[in-house]
Amino acid sequence: MLCLSTTLVLAAACVLLSPGVATETVVTCNVDTVHRLSCDIGVISVQSVLYGREDTDTCNNGRPESQLANTKCSQEGTTDVVMKRCDGKRVCEVSVNVFGTSDPCVGTSKYIQTKYTCIPAIHQVTCEHSMAHLHCDQGQVIAVLGATYGRYDQTTCIYGRPASQIQNIDCSSHTSSVSESCNGKNSCTVRASNSVFGDPCVGTYKYLELGYICEYPSTFTEESL
Repeated sequence: MLCLSTTLVLAAACVLLSPGVATETVVTCNVDTVHRLSCDIGVISVQSVLYGREDTDTCNNGRPESQLANTKCSQEGTTDVVMKRCDGKRVCEVSVNVFGTSDPCVGTSKYIQTKYTCIPAIHQVTCEHSMAHLHCDQGQVIAVLGATYGRYDQTTCIYGRPASQIQNIDCSSHTSSVSESCNGKNSCTVRASNSVFGDPCVGTYKYLELGYICEYPSTFTEESL
């Protein structure tokens, strides 16, 4: 597949459209539980997210017809929220609380449905105060797929840390600064620190998690096609 583009964003999109990159669909019927995305290989790239209802068949077990009738129920902005939280990770968990909005359709039985792909990419986790080193082979450049700074579990970057510093696992901060600093470069170094990304949760020991691919720069522009 030939992808010609003047931007690394479109270059990354070419990876999504390439043969062999399958779309996964995860549906969580009980919206009070955790909605979990994961990739065995590569990193998550969210395509679409629905919080609401778009048909009468999904998650209809035990529900009266009156709760299934509204099939045009959807919360706005859900895709953007989950993309910022999950893109570039291997595992990501979200709850309905991250949407931060009221019930989009009172009386309707809702569910969360996410469609995403697992992109073959480089996944990297860097503990706070350490340096993240992004590097591509000669002739290639970096395209960051997603980066977050904070804490999302109690198992990553915990060595020597007191329990009080790893308790908060709802510490989420999407950052575009890694993309701004590294995209288009052959190699790049970023410090995982509050001075670079701000402090999303004071007192919590954090880490930088990101995913990136290495692309050959396009030698053609879209206008030349």
